[in-house]
Amino acid sequence: MGHATRCVPIVRLLLSKGAEVIIAADGRPSELLKQEFPSLEFIRLKGYVINYPENGSMIWKMFLSIPKIMRGINKEHKALKQIIKEKSIDVVISDNRFGLWNKNIKSIFITHQLMIKAPFAEKLLHKINKYYINKYDECWMPDVEGENNLSGDLAHKYPLLVNAFFVGTLSRFKNQNRDDVKATYDVMAIISGPEPQRSIFEEVILKQLTQSNLKALVVCGKTEEKNKREIKGNVKILNHLNATEMQDAILKSEIIIARSGYSTIMDLGALGKKAIFIPTLGQTEQEYLAVTLMQKKIAFSQRQSEFNLQEALIESENYKGFEPLTTNNELEKRIDSLFK
Repeated sequence: MGHATRCVPIVRLLLSKGAEVIIAADGRPSELLKQEFPSLEFIRLKGYVINYPENGSMIWKMFLSIPKIMRGINKEHKALKQIIKEKSIDVVISDNRFGLWNKNIKSIFITHQLMIKAPFAEKLLHKINKYYINKYDECWMPDVEGENNLSGDLAHKYPLLVNAFFVGTLSRFKNQNRDDVKATYDVMAIISGPEPQRSIFEEVILKQLTQSNLKALVVCGKTEEKNKREIKGNVKILNHLNATEMQDAILKSEIIIARSGYSTIMDLGALGKKAIFIPTLGQTEQEYLAVTLMQKKIAFSQRQSEFNLQEALIESENYKGFEPLTTNNELEKRIDSLFK
């Protein structure tokens, strides 16, 4: 879902420049983008479909899924050839889809992970990652250079690839004056991530919020059930909000509880919010980002198995929250170069 949300500002900018945009996606990401861009043409392009375990051994599951991922890469690479032929495509912008390059057109890869965090074989994974990224004409990295970056080692540990460009942080939200915004909720929880961990996260959060006296909003990230809503005492539960509704809800909440996914971090950074992060169990990237943000005194985090709402709220008072991110024109420069 995070890969879909950070594509929203790219699609908006392309449309503002007069480009004809076709979106290829599947599942919940496709549903999310359809709600943001209902007038655009959509193509179903199946993802790699990895089922994550409950015990947190996600990295082992990823390694065991490599043959399946490779088959998915080959399938989407072949599918793209047909799409280019049928739709007369000039440019493909792909967010972390390794097979969507073609020698006959301009192809762009989006990632904030030049390196992939892992308990072993990091250098090998980096080489494999580079191998695929180098098949693309350009690599757009949603971050900034220098010490004020958000991705840390993920984009900054290794030398920059010759085809890579920092395009600034990507968020579907727009920074705005928050002085006139009055808080409606004490806590807003954003539930996301792969199953079954998404549902486990939701259960943990709802149990503790309903036992508290806090006025809370929980957004469950189920785009296929967008109109469903429920009230449990002091907790309002919604399955999905569009970008405008989500921004409004975040701004009207004192603090956000969420996964430490990179797109979520960029969104909360864009709005300058305080957060408590609970990384997905075994997802090394989220665990690394949560620790890094704690070290920078930006946001408190806890493990899902140890989550204690009251303790987290008290500890979060010692963290400053995100400084509102300044907008930059790097993305627009890269998009303008496509039209030349």
